Amino acid sequence: MSVTKRQDTQITNMASIREAVTETSNTLKLFLGAVAAISLLVGGIGVMNIMLVSVSERTREIGVRMATGARQRDILLQFIIEALVVSAVGGAIGVVAGLGTGVLAKLMGAPISFTVGPVALAFACSFLTGLVFGYLPARNASKLQPAVALSSE
Repeated sequence: MSVTKRQDTQITNMASIREAVTETSNTLKLFLGAVAAISLLVGGIGVMNIMLVSVSERTREIGVRMATGARQRDILLQFIIEALVVSAVGGAIGVVAGLGTGVLAKLMGAPISFTVGPVALAFACSFLTGLVFGYLPARNASKLQPAVALSSE
């Protein structure tokens, strides 16, 4: 019969604690990055759907513009600007909501500091998402033939 001895003491050095904290921090960064990437993808799909609906509802308007002399790049630019405005408004709402949440947390005593870098990065990501996901609907709109666009209802 073997007897196991109970360990009365445990020795922990700061290096092992620092390593555990670093590993946990890296895992959380990876997790938050994945959540952010998925959120950008979902937001981009939303912008693309909004723009595709906008293009399909305004096919006749596109046809009139092209028949009166608008070039493909004019139509492309119009719909890209619309996608950028939609995503910029969404980004601005997100930045305001995030800063508002931060201010509330700070009022409750949380140690929060605000810097311009993350706010600018968040807004830039929103803007870039609008540009990337708005390009396909804008290209589809610019490729329409004026006669076909005018005859559609």
